[in-house]
Amino acid sequence: MIREIVIYPDRRLKEISKPVEHFDESLHALLDDMYETMIAKNGVGLAAVQVGVHLRALIINIPFDKELEDSQPKENTLEVINPTLLEISGETDFQEGCLSVPGVFEDIVRAQYVKVEYQDRFGEKHLIDDDDFLAIALQHEMDHLDGKVFVEKLSYIKRKKFEKEWKKLHP
Repeated sequence: MIREIVIYPDRRLKEISKPVEHFDESLHALLDDMYETMIAKNGVGLAAVQVGVHLRALIINIPFDKELEDSQPKENTLEVINPTLLEISGETDFQEGCLSVPGVFEDIVRAQYVKVEYQDRFGEKHLIDDDDFLAIALQHEMDHLDGKVFVEKLSYIKRKKFEKEWKKLHP
């Protein structure tokens, strides 16, 4: 089922998500709905808070070929539950966008490398590390779980400009 995306500056995006305690059918249904929603909106990642559910759950599915119609098959979806950042290093900047801030793309500075411990939909623990686009996507989605949206990382001047333009477009 495709769910409605919570759009900035909705206060629900500021809430800190709670740890997942039950790895049951309702969690599985949420993850499946998140995948369908993300694909329908042409995203590469989605946190549960973005569909109004305040659980520490996120998904990422990086297209293997943007030109191909079905380049984000469901089996390639990384389902990350209760993530913990274990290590970060380096620095990179990358042009990010967000389904909760549609149409806005800004260069954001993030760590180049991350190592994250997380659980899958069944509660099994895993480790993942990356120094490429997945590292950026993990940091972006994990920020959502802590009530942060990427535009909050903009410099003061860029943020003021963004807020002014956003209010014009979304009165």
